[in-house]
Amino acid sequence: MKLEIPELETVPTHVAIIMDGNGRWANERGLPRLKGHEEGAQSVLAVLRAAKAVGVKYLTLYAFSTENWKRPKDEVDGLMTLLGSFMQKHSREFLKNKIRLRVMGELDRLPRAVRGGLSKLMKESAKDYEHTLIVALSYGSRKEIADAAKAIARKTAEGELDPDAITEETFSQYLYLPDVPDPELMIRTSGELRLSNFLLWQLSYAEFYVTDTYWPDFREKEFFQALESFGKRGRRFGGIVTQ
Repeated sequence: MKLEIPELETVPTHVAIIMDGNGRWANERGLPRLKGHEEGAQSVLAVLRAAKAVGVKYLTLYAFSTENWKRPKDEVDGLMTLLGSFMQKHSREFLKNKIRLRVMGELDRLPRAVRGGLSKLMKESAKDYEHTLIVALSYGSRKEIADAAKAIARKTAEGELDPDAITEETFSQYLYLPDVPDPELMIRTSGELRLSNFLLWQLSYAEFYVTDTYWPDFREKEFFQALESFGKRGRRFGGIVTQ
């Protein structure tokens, strides 16, 4: 089935998504929670293809937070297995469509096999790419900001950085992926109205789009609706919109 691409007024360079509602989607259908995550993986593919089709250069997905380690062990183990198999199954599609994979977070906490598979695909996909998929895994924004502050503190203690010369731009260079532009649009599914420790620094001026749709039901149509909403926004950055 051919993907129908709408005419969009503006296409954001970078879109970030909090993929929420997999568990509730499964619970409402009397299914195990892992089934919700499995169906959510299909939404990842759908949105990734849609983003590429309209020219979104960076897509960041919040896949697993540092807080998610508190979930039941069987669910966490199932998620890690699903992640590993997903990347292995679709690695050729990534390379064929020139999509680079990047991952940010406390990756040392991931199972060795998962780390190995991710590392392999990240290395291979970095050779020739036009679009970038960033997966936030074992990620927490406060931890990222704290890590940046510690790195800056070390530099100043060693005399390599003048404290008076530290700016917002300087601080940004010590975040996990300093070369990636800040998201212009942040989408959250399942109707929740919070950031959940996701890109607290980078989302300072992003437009927010919240939908009641659970992530497993969020596909190309819903993604395009979010982009259409974004195109109608007046982005002022503290100033005014001139007509």
